[in-house]
Amino acid sequence: MTAKVIVHGEESRQAILRGVNKLAEAVKVTLGPKGRNVVLEKKFGSPVITKDGVTVAKEIELEDKLENMGAQMVREVASKTSDVAGDGTTTATVLAQAIFREGLKMVAAGANPMALKRGIDKAVERVVEEIKKLAKPVKGDAVAHVGTISANGDTTIGNLIAEAMNKVGKDGVITVEESKTLQTELEVVEGMQFDRGYLSPYFVTDAERMECVLEDAYILLHEKKISSMKDLLPLLEQIAKAGKPLLVVAEDVEGEALATLVVNKLRGTLQVCAVKAPGFGDRRKAMLQDIAILTGGKAITEDLGIKLENVRLEDLGRAKKIVVDKDNTTIVEGAGKAQDIEARVRQIRAQIEETTSDYDREKLQERLAKLVGGVAVIKVGAATETEMKERKA
Repeated sequence: MTAKVIVHGEESRQAILRGVNKLAEAVKVTLGPKGRNVVLEKKFGSPVITKDGVTVAKEIELEDKLENMGAQMVREVASKTSDVAGDGTTTATVLAQAIFREGLKMVAAGANPMALKRGIDKAVERVVEEIKKLAKPVKGDAVAHVGTISANGDTTIGNLIAEAMNKVGKDGVITVEESKTLQTELEVVEGMQFDRGYLSPYFVTDAERMECVLEDAYILLHEKKISSMKDLLPLLEQIAKAGKPLLVVAEDVEGEALATLVVNKLRGTLQVCAVKAPGFGDRRKAMLQDIAILTGGKAITEDLGIKLENVRLEDLGRAKKIVVDKDNTTIVEGAGKAQDIEARVRQIRAQIEETTSDYDREKLQERLAKLVGGVAVIKVGAATETEMKERKA
């Protein structure tokens, strides 16, 4: 076991302050719309150019252990601000440095540290109240301005962020991907999309685009695997009489059941497509329920006690258009009731508020976006790897 170094009083406070100052001085150059960029060396790959305070803070490790403790404490301030608000990390770092520096002066002058701490807490409450009064909702051109500043002054990305926000709304999800070209572009997915494609290429209706397009279709949502044809046959007879297309969403469709669907599709008896259900475990059940509410149908689960052979047309969901490619399924204009969708949205919002897991919050946010807003993807293009990293950040 290594020996511990014990440091007391003013000596320890000054060492921690030096660490706080070293981290804050490196971070504060990125502050505001006129902030400067910071170049970070990487052991592997090209260097990273950033104007994000928390990214800079996370890269700083000081040689002196005491100074490093001070730096780590301020780094935690930036990280927490990033987790809660997603921005303002440089401002948080500058404020933390100032509070610590001025607090040390008061302690050195003989102030009671606990009384000082209680005073800071009271002041924070007052300041937060005042800031809330001054806060304005961001809309219109202001979104583009904020996006441009966050994107290191890149107006193209700022305008794309504003356009994406306008299209998907405040509950929508905006994701960033690398483009395969030099151009930066926006792609908005209308309706509900999940990452499961057709189970057989024989379901394709548009051979040129390799897509299966179903207009005014029924949707069967089944929690378990479908492998026996006799379970599915009564429903297929009803679908054939109705003369409408059918999308089957299940844990899996295999063997005899899949073969029969393919044969019926090729003969022209039925316009049909089968895909695997999205997600896993409890999340799969929740997503099937989301699709059911959006399309006005029922998710056929064990809890309902409905057997597949007893499913009727009124148990199925409906949608104006469904597009399935080899990777994704998109359901446009589901026939669900507005009040049911709103109730589901409120339920998911409540779960977002309650959850403590960042992963769960992200997944719930995605489900919410699919129900109400939509998903926008900004595909970032760049000439080099360094430029790509800087623009994506």
